Amino acid sequence: MSASLVERMGLLSLRRPRGLARGLVHALLPCSCALCGELAAEPVCAHCTLGYAGLDGARCPCCANPLGAGETAGQTCAACLAGAPAYDATLAASDYAAPLDGLVLGLKFGGRLPLAPWFAARMRDAVLAQPGWPLPNLLCPVPLGPARLRERGFNQALEIARPLAAMLGVALQPRLARRTLETAAQSGVAPRERAGNIRGAFAIEAEMVPLVEGRHVGVVDDVMTSGHTLNELAATLKAAGAARVSNLVFARTPPH
Repeated sequence: MSASLVERMGLLSLRRPRGLARGLVHALLPCSCALCGELAAEPVCAHCTLGYAGLDGARCPCCANPLGAGETAGQTCAACLAGAPAYDATLAASDYAAPLDGLVLGLKFGGRLPLAPWFAARMRDAVLAQPGWPLPNLLCPVPLGPARLRERGFNQALEIARPLAAMLGVALQPRLARRTLETAAQSGVAPRERAGNIRGAFAIEAEMVPLVEGRHVGVVDDVMTSGHTLNELAATLKAAGAARVSNLVFARTPPH
């Protein structure tokens, strides 16, 4: 039986006693909270983290959308029951709403990379808030296509996945999946066309298949909106033999 997250975190802290060095860095190089501007030890201060991060109300364990009237906590929502997605579960740390949406845009389009570990910490907190939630065997960031990666200079999903893997004690496989199509950004595609836009966009190379077969894969991304991108990647992983696919995202766009 695999070790619990709490046990893993204890082992990691023993292996890497960096608290003193980290505290010294914060003392010498203080930063301002990205939301309120006050001095803070992290990119977002404790007050703003408490006030804005986290989800309210019961959520569907499959897609992380709020449950509707008549649906009870832990129950799969009507939409997922009607059309079961390829992924098995979704954990989100917050809603994609003001003011946190500005932080997501700041990381993705403004290159504010120090926000990535803060996002990862909130995602770890979301895991800790679900006792017994099965940890993945490995983490896979949603890959960018070569052109988008050259344009941006980094993959925000990978920047989040690196610290998250360390926090959870789970192996990171940054090249597990490959983007085979340079698709238009989903945010610029009409909702009814998003599934078609992303269809066939991912592949698992033959040498990576043994890492996938029979395993629980955690897919990491910054935002989940319609879920079509994550569903397509989950379907690709399942076709390669994955036993379970769970999404770990920082923000979930509320349904309209």
